[in-house]
Amino acid sequence: MKKLFTILAFIASLFAIIFSVLPISNLAVMPAVAAIFFGLIAYFLSKKAGKVKKIIQFTFLLTIIALAITTYKSVFNTTEVANTEAIEATENKLEEESMEELENLEIDLDESELEDILIE
Repeated sequence: MKKLFTILAFIASLFAIIFSVLPISNLAVMPAVAAIFFGLIAYFLSKKAGKVKKIIQFTFLLTIIALAITTYKSVFNTTEVANTEAIEATENKLEEESMEELENLEIDLDESELEDILIE
């Protein structure tokens, strides 16, 4: 049981480290909380047995580092919104051009072709 929680804590702390350095660093909080939870259970189980392993302390260290990186990135990284007016103008221009192309499009259909389309 102690080994299971130790392994789960270590894996969760590794996921927390990986997520914290990626652009999706806000997701690192969930595995960090799981790593702390599993680590505490493993710590208390090993303390009850009388032997506290260094791997449990290492998982706590990794989790604290992941939370520190995540906090740093959330505080100091700002998202910049680009100028959307140019994008909207281009979008409107393309929409007008496509409407003009559709209006200029001539489709010659016989009545028999229309009936075939309606039947299908």
